[in-house]
Amino acid sequence: MQCPRIMREELERRMLSPYGVKSAESRGRMREEPPCEIRTCFQRDVDRIVHSKAFRRLKHKTQVFLQPEGDHYRTRMTHTLEVSRIARTIARALMLNEDLTEAAALGHDLGHTPFGHAGERALDKLYGGFKHYEQSLRVVDLLEKDGEGLNLTYEVRMAILNHTNGSPDDTLEAKCVRLADKIAYINHDVDDAIRAGILKERDLPEVVRKRLGESHSARINTITRDLIENSFGKNDLKMSPEIQNAVNIFREFMFEKVYRNPQAKGEEAKVDGILGGIYEYYIKNPDKLPADYKRLSEREGLERTVCDYVAGMTDKYAIYMYSQIFIPTAWQMR
Repeated sequence: MQCPRIMREELERRMLSPYGVKSAESRGRMREEPPCEIRTCFQRDVDRIVHSKAFRRLKHKTQVFLQPEGDHYRTRMTHTLEVSRIARTIARALMLNEDLTEAAALGHDLGHTPFGHAGERALDKLYGGFKHYEQSLRVVDLLEKDGEGLNLTYEVRMAILNHTNGSPDDTLEAKCVRLADKIAYINHDVDDAIRAGILKERDLPEVVRKRLGESHSARINTITRDLIENSFGKNDLKMSPEIQNAVNIFREFMFEKVYRNPQAKGEEAKVDGILGGIYEYYIKNPDKLPADYKRLSEREGLERTVCDYVAGMTDKYAIYMYSQIFIPTAWQMR
């Protein structure tokens, strides 16, 4: 029997677009490894990410709404899965590498802090230069597997790093992930905002409802189809001017009505206090860090290591640690 990986690599050479990345032509890993007989290099990266601790923690990290009451609000995990599905749909339609696209989509938010972007802003002030996309790369390069990292391929690593702002050297698969991220979050965040009573469907700008659709699924379908139709056979990914304009208006509306909404973000001021308190505690008491982070601090420095530790916490664990450090046991309800 022929090696399944080699069969898949040959299939990619015959099926993928000239602009798609062939796994056999990957620029490789930071540390050389013998190839897997069954999986391509990008398939291995998908598996490494899904089995990582950082990926599992995403289910307890905020997407937009802090401490939402209800089981149906998005978390960072469900956001990641929605991004992955949209990105793979685009990649398949354009004959790009689905495995590379999936790996980058699943890994793009591994470095996100507790409490969403409020936590990111808090750590940026505390540490002085924190970006979740840079932290995502740090997670896969260094923090996972007790300091060994996941040793992912160059293409997946760069797609993770550049998923927010992009790079001139982006693969089309990386662009799939960046655009799928934007498509996913504006659409699922408005869905959650409607569920929370912050918005009603009719509140969306008329141009958004007319051009993109009157429902969550219709809007995702319209944007995704338009992107595919306007990118097919080209060495670029972009929407038609009409749809891109509607998406821009949609995004501006979301920032005004949801992302900066006092009702949705009213608890965020507390995030600075929680993360700031934890951060300063470990700076002053480095001996209290877990053993693996103590070892990391010897190599990376204390401030960088404390930042890594706090960034990796889930919302619930950060609240728990804050209460353990600062709230006397006698005050707790029995």
